[in-house]
Amino acid sequence: MPLVSVIHGPNLNLLGQREPEIYGPTTLAEIDQRLVARAATLGLALETFQSNVEGLLIDRIQADLPRAQALLINAGGYTHSSVAIRDAVAAWKGRAPVIEVHLSIPEARENFRQVSLLAGVVAGRVEGFGPLSYLLALEAASELIGARGNARNQ
Repeated sequence: MPLVSVIHGPNLNLLGQREPEIYGPTTLAEIDQRLVARAATLGLALETFQSNVEGLLIDRIQADLPRAQALLINAGGYTHSSVAIRDAVAAWKGRAPVIEVHLSIPEARENFRQVSLLAGVVAGRVEGFGPLSYLLALEAASELIGARGNARNQ
């Protein structure tokens, strides 16, 4: 089964507790459970990883590159500040699709959230749908993996 890696950045471990007016009541564990269940129906294997540490996120992005067929990433606050995470994601470009995920709409929030350093190196973005953003991104990853596989088989 094709593997999809899901990487959650800083503070996402506090979902359900942190700013529920923005992020809602759903916990990260609940999001991960929904993703695993949906991946199974799509014929995908799925692994999730969360860290508040930039270097650990980079290590995981790099480690997943040779083994995963797609990456979903919610880099949290690092979306707007980490050139190092952007560079790790850029290594995926042309090799496997990366989809940037956000629960809220960053552009509708504080000024410092207006720019995504990842935008230029991802296949697409899904934002603003709360936990559904992750499921929509998984659907997109499934389609992109299928399209890549079909192109290789032709």
